[in-house]
Amino acid sequence: MVEWYMQSVVRQNTVSLCADPTAASYTDSSDDETSPREKTQVNSKGSSDFCVKNIKQAEFGRREIEIAEQDMSALISLRKRAQGEKPLAGAKVVGCTHITAQTAVLIETLVALGAQCRWTACNIYSTQNEVAAALAEIGVAVFAWKGESEDDFWWCIDRCVNTEGWQANMILDDGGDLTHWVYKKYPSVFKKVQGIVEESVTGVHRLYQLSKAGKLCVPAMNVNDSVTKQKFDNLYCCRESILDGLKRTTDVMFGGKQVVVCGYGEVGKGCCSALKALGAIVCVTEIDPICALQACMDGFKVVKLNEVVRHMDMVITCTGNKNVVTREQLDRMKNGCIVCNMGHSNTEIDVASLRTPELTWERVRSQVDHIIWPDGKRVILLAEGRLLNLSCSTVPSFVLSITATTQALALIELYNAPEGRYRQDVYLLPKKMDEYVASLHLPNFDAHLTELSDEQAKYMGLNKNGPFKPNYYRYQHHSTQSE
Repeated sequence: MVEWYMQSVVRQNTVSLCADPTAASYTDSSDDETSPREKTQVNSKGSSDFCVKNIKQAEFGRREIEIAEQDMSALISLRKRAQGEKPLAGAKVVGCTHITAQTAVLIETLVALGAQCRWTACNIYSTQNEVAAALAEIGVAVFAWKGESEDDFWWCIDRCVNTEGWQANMILDDGGDLTHWVYKKYPSVFKKVQGIVEESVTGVHRLYQLSKAGKLCVPAMNVNDSVTKQKFDNLYCCRESILDGLKRTTDVMFGGKQVVVCGYGEVGKGCCSALKALGAIVCVTEIDPICALQACMDGFKVVKLNEVVRHMDMVITCTGNKNVVTREQLDRMKNGCIVCNMGHSNTEIDVASLRTPELTWERVRSQVDHIIWPDGKRVILLAEGRLLNLSCSTVPSFVLSITATTQALALIELYNAPEGRYRQDVYLLPKKMDEYVASLHLPNFDAHLTELSDEQAKYMGLNKNGPFKPNYYRYQHHSTQSE
């Protein structure tokens, strides 16, 4: 996923000063190539328990966070309502998410509610260096910077978990890498964790695998499948950010382009809706007959990738699976085809198969590579197959406020739950909590809910204060034709 960038006048003005105007963060074109691991940095309080690109960027990062707060009023409201009670007092939260202005608002909310936090990045390209610096400046132990190597990625996770005199009792994860690391490397810590909150398809799948094997020894909350995450972050957020990422990296015109979107879940639905609205000719690949039928009813032709790949101008993956686009399919793509991924993991496109002697890699922009075949054919690969929107562009603060509020409430619920409420299994967010998250965001639209009368509530068999829908209810997305 869940993933957390913002669009601000500050960044737009600052980016124009950079060597690369397409960069997603003003620190992309920094001249300092020294690895943060080789630097000794200290914040204004004298602490060195962090590792970021440049602690001196903290003031700029603070302005980014303040701008994000303006469109995340629900999270700020939660912070104000619960600050006196400190429902996370004693919680030691280790987190692995995208580190952006929006996640900083979440982290600072957790701190305001009493938690101690140590944080690292779930994606090597999505960190806003200035925001990481701002968090480090206020005392959050952050280990992350944009452009980490694979070794750096795991080193940062380890530094968050393995520190003297501090042991995590809650995990907030996006993708499952942190949970996997603690489970494998620090089993004694894993057994003492009170709860795990996971927000991505990939991470949730890993949790269910652990549960099925009888190896999940702590309760976990599946935030990804909460209504507020699925319908707002996955659907509405991706509907906007797919276009932003593609425009910033390629300046592509969408009208008349042949596009195949692999996967018609909530992310795929959002991508298809946006692309179709701008005149692209969109088809879909699916393994699930229900999702495939939805695509058909929404006006999209359902195909097999092998049958159409030769004719496509763009190939977009949204499945959370691996090897969705193979080397054989990449070989058959036409010159100039754009290939990118909107799923959490970098496994959907077989990028490793492209690192062979007969192919030439040419970096043409930040996060844009031309892969050149011996006959001169070029395929345009974005973000090396990693998450497009958070690697190459921004994500609206408002929709991330919904996800962040859901994550905060899930942590509070698991941490404060009486013994026996949650067993060693994976749980969905209670419906009442989903509705509460939604209600916190309604004032942004000056929306006013109708209240049931006593007679109406009795007739429907409902509590006047909710929940208003049973757990099995599916909030349906309307046909893209009507959008």
